Amino acid sequence: METARLHTATHLLNSALRKVLGDEVSQRGSNITPERLRFDFSFHRKVTPEELREVEKIVNEAIDKQIEISMKEMKLNEAYALNAVGVFTNKYEETVKVYSIPGYSVEICGGPHAGNTGELGLFKIVKEEASSAGVRRIKAVLKEGKHE
Repeated sequence: METARLHTATHLLNSALRKVLGDEVSQRGSNITPERLRFDFSFHRKVTPEELREVEKIVNEAIDKQIEISMKEMKLNEAYALNAVGVFTNKYEETVKVYSIPGYSVEICGGPHAGNTGELGLFKIVKEEASSAGVRRIKAVLKEGKHE
C-alpha cells in the first residue's frame, strides 16, 4: 500500500530533518496521497541544496538497512517517557500507537506503516518551499530502486 510506505517515509524525513537542521524543526502538518508526501515543518530559513541532499541520504540509508518497524500501543504518558515525537497533543486519546524505527524514529501516529524500511524504495525530495511565516514545506516521492 503506497500510503503506508509514504507514511513511514514521513517519519524518516522528520527524523533526518532534525538531525541535519537541529531540534528547532517541528512538524506542523503533513498530507499524504498515493503519489507523494507533503511535510510542513517549523524552520526560520530556506533549506540549502546541500542540506536537502544530506536529508535524502539519511532517509535512503535507513531504507537500505531494511529495518523492521514495530508498533506498540501504550498510554500517552508512557510514549512521552520514551521520548516519542508527538506534536498533535490535543488529538491524542489516552492510549496511542507508537511506531519505532530503531536508530531513526520513535513517533506517536495513527496512520498505516510499512513493516520494514526496505519496502520503501528510493526516497527523493522534489520540492522545498515556504508554506507560511516560519514554516517550510517539502514534497517528496518514493521511486523503485536503490540510491547510489
